[in-house]
Amino acid sequence: MPDQMQHITLARRPNGAPTPDNFSLETAPVPTPGDGEVLVRVHYMSLDPYMRGRMDDAKSYASPVPIGGTMEGGGVGEVLTSNADGFAPGDMVFGMLGWATHAVADAKMLRKLDPNAGPVTAALGVLGMPGFTGWHGLMEHGRPKSGETLVVAAATGPVGSMVGQLAKSLGLRTVGIAGGADKCVLAKETFGFDACIDHRAHADAKPLRAALKDACPDGIDIYFENVGGKVLEAVMPLMNPHGRIPVCGMISWYNAGGLGAGADTPLSAPTLWRPILIKFLSVNGFIISNHWDRFPTFLAEVAPKVLSGDINVVEDIVEGLENAPTAFIGLLEGKNVGKQIVKLI
Repeated sequence: MPDQMQHITLARRPNGAPTPDNFSLETAPVPTPGDGEVLVRVHYMSLDPYMRGRMDDAKSYASPVPIGGTMEGGGVGEVLTSNADGFAPGDMVFGMLGWATHAVADAKMLRKLDPNAGPVTAALGVLGMPGFTGWHGLMEHGRPKSGETLVVAAATGPVGSMVGQLAKSLGLRTVGIAGGADKCVLAKETFGFDACIDHRAHADAKPLRAALKDACPDGIDIYFENVGGKVLEAVMPLMNPHGRIPVCGMISWYNAGGLGAGADTPLSAPTLWRPILIKFLSVNGFIISNHWDRFPTFLAEVAPKVLSGDINVVEDIVEGLENAPTAFIGLLEGKNVGKQIVKLI
């Protein structure tokens, strides 16, 4: 076993969109696990939009990564050393292992994986936090009903594709919004969306709204919010009475200059609040880390659908820890196709 590891730290906080110099690839001794802990060699790590918020020193639902601290994130790896009951060398586990080749974790915070039950990378996406987020947000706050119309942006990502496929299986008309013609093809041909709109083909909310109106002739009953910006502005006038908006993320506003930032007709309070009032809309924000008690139910319901192929999965895998910052920057710009993962071994 090597005595040195690599990890990526937050070198400085970004001003707007992250750049490579916000990150630093460092070498350090491999840590030693204490009582109740295990040492894990990370094989795959997840990249997710929420990580952008952790880079800012701003009040939020979770503490920011400190300067010089290891970037946080979920990972899948092999137990090398265990000082905890129930875990042995060779076990594959999932945990918040960070952007690192090795990590020590409290065994209580790890989930053991069965490599024979499917690819272990599923724990980072479709059967992990992103898939769980889509399932919980749709079922708990979207309250889907057969015959309704659902719209979800970032439709080919791990959250949006889960939302779309579940809604379609429940008899809804599903309309995706994605960045680029190729992603729209993927949304329809792989994830089964009835229609998909390329937001990059529309400069602002007005033409995007016209395209949405054509794709949603009966209006929108559920808008699963992942992006904010001009998409939200386009959607709001098309919401039906008693519509539901689960608020999962707002990636367009995570970086200055992103989708919707600096638009000619930015969202105003009346644009947002008036439809909520006069159409009796339900708008529910949620943070999935508050709902882990439902994760076993999610796995029981969704894992068989994934294994049977009823839910399709697309993963975008980049090799090498050193390439994680570039991949993450690309993720925030919509360059990934499917769930963004970094392969370390």
